[in-house]
Amino acid sequence: MVLGTIFDIKKYAIHDGPGIRSTVFFKGCPLACRWCHNPEGINVASQRIYRRERCIGCGECIRICPHEAMIQTAEGIVWNSAKCDLCQTCAGHCPAEAIEFVGRKVTVDEVMREIVKDIAFYDESGGGITLSGGEPLMQPDFLLELLDACAEIDLHRTVDTTGYAASELLLEVAQKTDLFLYDLKLMDAAKHRDFTGVSNERILNNLKLLAQIGARIQVRFPVIPGINSDFENIDRTAEFVSALSGVEHIAILPFHNSARGKYGRLGMDCISSEIECPGKEQLKIIAARLEKSGLQVKIGG
Repeated sequence: MVLGTIFDIKKYAIHDGPGIRSTVFFKGCPLACRWCHNPEGINVASQRIYRRERCIGCGECIRICPHEAMIQTAEGIVWNSAKCDLCQTCAGHCPAEAIEFVGRKVTVDEVMREIVKDIAFYDESGGGITLSGGEPLMQPDFLLELLDACAEIDLHRTVDTTGYAASELLLEVAQKTDLFLYDLKLMDAAKHRDFTGVSNERILNNLKLLAQIGARIQVRFPVIPGINSDFENIDRTAEFVSALSGVEHIAILPFHNSARGKYGRLGMDCISSEIECPGKEQLKIIAARLEKSGLQVKIGG
């Protein structure tokens, strides 16, 4: 039985493809973008979240932990990660729900049972299922089986991807996918590696490949002020995307700071805390610059 690791299923999503959709968030991503708004999706393993503001200091988690991995301090509960095996016993016994674990193993049948509850909304709105993350291509067996299961009940299938995967896998996924939401962040190779941790060569080549085979594609361009919002990157992006066939439009996605609290709860450094959110006028200027290349541009998902 194929198992996948997900961290959420979002119902009634309206920005992840056409119509009303359910978006399944896969855990694990080969990129580590400095502005990531889903930091819980980067690591493929389950992660512990501690909400210090909810903790009532009862010490129940310390008493119940089978590995003695926690101690109480003036600043709250402190974990010894070397002792913790993520058994989740503490979360199950916390009366204040201050402890939570993000990431769970699921079967395709379990996901499908959740998805089909809203099939009437998909049918009425022309919606369906979006597989996102993280990066769904990091769990290929689970992804392919889930796409097949959706096809069996005639659900529209969208894959939201960074494009950072083996081309052979992407081609196989394309045979089972109705629409790709394809992230395109930076055109400069050195800057892409600096800000995401990986080269953009595979990403650009795979986007070309999808266009060549006639896949339906919507490009997503996150606007990160001070990182990729300069006119040079905008113009190079426009030149690259406008040369591709099959791209329906490019969506401008403005950076936002809503994920800042997640980083702290996950025990991760928030390296995007100093990035400012782009204003409406800046987004309009970027949209107009992209449109000069003949691209259809949307602001937002």
